[in-house]
Amino acid sequence: MFVILYYDVNSKRCPKMLKTCRKYLQWVQNSVFEGEISVGDYERMIFELKKILKEKDGDSIVVYKFRTTRYSERVVFGIDKKGDLTFI
Repeated sequence: MFVILYYDVNSKRCPKMLKTCRKYLQWVQNSVFEGEISVGDYERMIFELKKILKEKDGDSIVVYKFRTTRYSERVVFGIDKKGDLTFI
């Protein structure tokens, strides 16, 4: 599956979130990641991220899941911080 994930967490937890997300997805910019991921890796990633997340502090993770990227198009205006243009 293809996912787009972004998070909004307290700044002291950002390094842990960043490190965990980079194990599974490609960094796009700041707290945004995207990439192909297996169901098993997705479940492992979410399990690890939930251990870092502190809802009482207002932390959140948002994930968009796609079965296919067949009908999608990635358009970047300005500098593409991802650097890897072989998205689709």
